[in-house]
Amino acid sequence: MRFADGSLRFFVAALCAGVAGCASVTEPLKSVKDAVVAPVVSAAPPEPEVVVSPAVQRAYDDALRALRAGRVDEAERGLRAIAKSNPELGGPHANLGVLYRQSGKLPEAAAALELAVRANPTQPIYFNQLGVTYRQQGQFTKAREAYEKAIELDPNYASAQLNLGILHDLYLADGKRALELYDRDLALSSGGDATVTKWIADLKNRKPAPITVSKKEME
Repeated sequence: MRFADGSLRFFVAALCAGVAGCASVTEPLKSVKDAVVAPVVSAAPPEPEVVVSPAVQRAYDDALRALRAGRVDEAERGLRAIAKSNPELGGPHANLGVLYRQSGKLPEAAAALELAVRANPTQPIYFNQLGVTYRQQGQFTKAREAYEKAIELDPNYASAQLNLGILHDLYLADGKRALELYDRDLALSSGGDATVTKWIADLKNRKPAPITVSKKEME
């Protein structure tokens, strides 16, 4: 099976209560509203400034420090408290969604990420995370819609392009569409990707998909 899962690492950064968005995979989203424990592959459109109280900022910083130190339970409690008191902030919901998914709590993960996209429907990374969760639940139509929304918001979001290609390839039996998406992912990837190139060759030669896991879902 093919998974595009860029080994979920917890990216934490000094947060600010200003404009959302980021510049590269090494720079996570920068505000309480939009920080998420996942790599950011493409820039998000800037949004109006969001005012976050110092108390909320400190609580978020504490949760991220706990996360970085491996105190996942403590981080979860902190994020849940922020999400409860500030439900309008998408970031805490998104972080919780990823934490829940890593713990195998897929219904809770989907619910949290649904709250994230409802709170902030302009962040493609949230929809990509939601698509990953839906795919793991076997909800392939919902996964497709979530990935497509991420791409609609950011046509250069390579991770969503790749995830949607894998979905069409392995789960929706649409090799033609998968090829288009794999080609798009290669066009967006600096230096190309040998694994995706092989998948394209396999599809063109009508070979069965490999059984071994080559990549995980891009997150």
